[in-house]
Amino acid sequence: MRVRHGLILAVAWLVIALPAWAFLFLHSSTSMVVASHDAVVTPTLDGHARVEMGPYLPDLRRPTGSRFGVRIRLEKTTATSTGELVRRYASIAGHPDGEVRRVTVEVEHLARDAALRAGLLALLPIGLWQLLGAERRAELLRPTIRRSIGVVLVGGLVVLALAEPWRGSPTRVQSDGWIPAQQALPEVTVPKELMDVQVQGGLLTASTQRLLQSAFSGYDDSKMLYAKVEASVPQIAGLLHLPDKGDTVAVLVSDRHDNIGMDGVVEAVSKAAGATVVLDAGDDTSTGEPWEAFSLDSLDQAFEKFDTRVAVSGNHDNGTFVNSYLEKLGWTHLDGKPVEPFAGVRMFGVDDPRASGLGNWRDEKGLTFAEVKQRVGDAVCDLDAKGKRVATLMVHDANLGGTALERGCTDLVIAGHLHVQVGPDRIVGENGNIGYTYTNGTTGGAAYAIAIGKPRREAEFTFITYRDGKPIGLQPIKVETTGAFEVSEYLPLTLR
Repeated sequence: MRVRHGLILAVAWLVIALPAWAFLFLHSSTSMVVASHDAVVTPTLDGHARVEMGPYLPDLRRPTGSRFGVRIRLEKTTATSTGELVRRYASIAGHPDGEVRRVTVEVEHLARDAALRAGLLALLPIGLWQLLGAERRAELLRPTIRRSIGVVLVGGLVVLALAEPWRGSPTRVQSDGWIPAQQALPEVTVPKELMDVQVQGGLLTASTQRLLQSAFSGYDDSKMLYAKVEASVPQIAGLLHLPDKGDTVAVLVSDRHDNIGMDGVVEAVSKAAGATVVLDAGDDTSTGEPWEAFSLDSLDQAFEKFDTRVAVSGNHDNGTFVNSYLEKLGWTHLDGKPVEPFAGVRMFGVDDPRASGLGNWRDEKGLTFAEVKQRVGDAVCDLDAKGKRVATLMVHDANLGGTALERGCTDLVIAGHLHVQVGPDRIVGENGNIGYTYTNGTTGGAAYAIAIGKPRREAEFTFITYRDGKPIGLQPIKVETTGAFEVSEYLPLTLR
């Protein structure tokens, strides 16, 4: 009898909890940044991802491949022109995995939150039912005219409160439904990968068509260029220096400046080179603001399966958003303390003091670049004196590591910032120890502070090989603006 009673209660709980979950889930929403916009994301059951573009562009949607869907209402953005906004759309649409993953994660959070609330709500009537006891339940369920009238009245009031019939139905602009993008825009060439995209019907002005044509064209150009580069990776595989047994290969990236197109290229070449670590020397963004979360999502998506991911912020990663965002995604942030994130390699690093305005030496404010450079040197040399030599000092600007190198306290300083390769240069320190300084070019192919779309100059990333906790060689890889690879020879680092 107890088992039977328990099963009845479990079934009753499910009967209450499941519809409660569906109601709570479908009426929930979350605010987040999507495609460089503030956005409100709401789950649906129509099997489509719908993007509400605002008053000047038609809404777009495409199938999700499942019963569940999502509605994304785009709100304010920081773009200063329509052209800039369209370029962002084209770049993100061409490499959407990071944004898709983040929206999916947020919807999954909404589903779990709704399930928790529905489960707790379903316990309330069951708990009340149990507390009443059999005798009181029998008494309450005994029908009487007065009790029946009361139930009907209460039920009617609840329905009225939810339905609000006195408000009437608002007048809305009627849509002509959803039609394929190519049918809606016969004069625009829609890329074949986007043939399943639908446009909300209605009148499309000539200006709107030009904007959509620009977006589709930018998408196609960006997608085709980087797809071509990735497809050519097997052709250079034989030129890559592969690790020996016991070696660890790290890929150094810097100055991506929002160019998410290069992330897949770096990932593909890194796999071919046997890299398991990514070192990020900063300037992943142009301003360090939340609208650039798409760039960090793409970076994380590309390297999510790597064993170790380490980063510092550059001068364009203003404030704390970039650091905190990457830390939440599981990246190791170098903040003025020694760490050994992989293979016994001791690392040290700090953010560029021009980024946060804090000088970024622990919690002390107002330090200049020169003061931070001196303190980095003192800290690294103190470690060296204690027998805890820093194998790699990673900063955004190699000048920050100058003091440590000149005193002979570190094996390798790696950086970015200049957008061109400098080094590796061999430095004999004051104490006779040897170290190297190396500046990686711009991984995003950035000529300016932002590099959305095609690379504006040659893009670069560099493989660093470690053995027994020490750097033993570098191999720079460049991608020309035409998409052609330039693979440099492996450069041994002689530390004795």
